[in-house]
Amino acid sequence: MLPMITAFINYGQQTIRAARYIGQGFMITLSHANRLPVTIQYPYEKLITPERFRGRIHFEFDKCIACEVCVHVCPIDLPVVDWKLETDIRKKRLVNYSIDFGICIFCGNCVEYCPTNCLSMTEEYELSTYDRHELNYNQIALGRLPMSVIDDYTIRTISNLLQINNE
Repeated sequence: MLPMITAFINYGQQTIRAARYIGQGFMITLSHANRLPVTIQYPYEKLITPERFRGRIHFEFDKCIACEVCVHVCPIDLPVVDWKLETDIRKKRLVNYSIDFGICIFCGNCVEYCPTNCLSMTEEYELSTYDRHELNYNQIALGRLPMSVIDDYTIRTISNLLQINNE
């Protein structure tokens, strides 16, 4: 008789505990129900990227000394640096520099460790293409600065999510 009573009490405690968990989940659902949706009409509205956003890499050909530090600190050895040794002045001359953004993990190590600051991160994040070979950028494509979201008059910029809720 005693084991049956303890089993009944244990069953009651488990039922109360399950009801409490269901109630907590329901309260979370109700707290989210009265919020306004946070929807951004993407091609026409864009969020302003944070200050330290790691987007596409910008490269300045004139500043590069072909030291290959970016290649050594990259976890996947991604940047391809082709250089030629100038024997008369005993310096390396950069011939070609390219990065394949289809493989890049945007870690920012190349930008951080570059001794001449010839690499920088931009706010460009729209790198989608139909052909993966178009994501292989050479020094000319890397040298182009993207158009800022703030300067583009065709796009309505949204600085943070608080403005969306007030509208």
